[in-house]
Amino acid sequence: MSVSMQPSQYQPPDIKDVLLTFPTKHVMLVTLNRPSRLNAIPSWLHDQLHKLFKWFDSEPSLRCAVLTGAGKTFCAGADLKEWKKRSDTPESSTPERWNTSGFGGLSNRLGKKPIIAAVNGPCIGGGMEMLINCDLVVAGRHRPRFGLPEVRRGVVASAGALPRLIRTVGKQRAGELALLGRMYNSEQMKDWGLVNFVIDDEKSSEGVVAEAVRLAAEIADNSPDSVITSREGLRLGWEAIGPVFATEILGKGLFGRMDGGENMKEGLRSFGERRKAVWTDSKL
Repeated sequence: MSVSMQPSQYQPPDIKDVLLTFPTKHVMLVTLNRPSRLNAIPSWLHDQLHKLFKWFDSEPSLRCAVLTGAGKTFCAGADLKEWKKRSDTPESSTPERWNTSGFGGLSNRLGKKPIIAAVNGPCIGGGMEMLINCDLVVAGRHRPRFGLPEVRRGVVASAGALPRLIRTVGKQRAGELALLGRMYNSEQMKDWGLVNFVIDDEKSSEGVVAEAVRLAAEIADNSPDSVITSREGLRLGWEAIGPVFATEILGKGLFGRMDGGENMKEGLRSFGERRKAVWTDSKL
């Protein structure tokens, strides 16, 4: 898949081991670029990714992001070689704790704009924690394997996945994933509600990223105000806030700020005039 180079108007944080491209208008593609380490994320990279996604939320002309991995792996989780090296020193027995936005800046992220995971290969441990908190997930049919094997390594998926997992798949399935440490394929994860779209990747995994970018462009083609506010309404419900209270919070918050605004007026005008809407960058 061809991708554009970084447009001159963007000045994102410069991050080692991360490729940043803008394959279509309003869309950012983030590629974890440590293929020799199966795109495992070292301790120092969590905060860098947190800053990148904060920048993405604050950049008005960007409306959706896609996350994938270079090579044949999405993300193998934490860099266990680094973890072991650190645990062998008396100064530290565990890696530095990640920012409150979680593993890779995503697993516990609240955020403002949607992020799509393009799972092109194994998605394990911390990679799975990031996926669980993404807004949409596209996965290849043959190459990806999914799992939370932490219990087999004497550690815990403690970056936000466990409480979110149980709300997505239910108690028994969450227990199966977290307590057995088994691996699963894309079709199983789609049946469980953790994957939205399964794409044929028998010959190449490029189609997985291409489909994720297409979906991101489809999101970006909608009102940016409506997308941000709709995502917040979904998040409030997922955080186990009662529907009435969540609706009240949304109405007094983001919806109250977008109500009667230029994008809402444009959407209604374009419908009446039977034309495609022309949105302005969101100010929410």
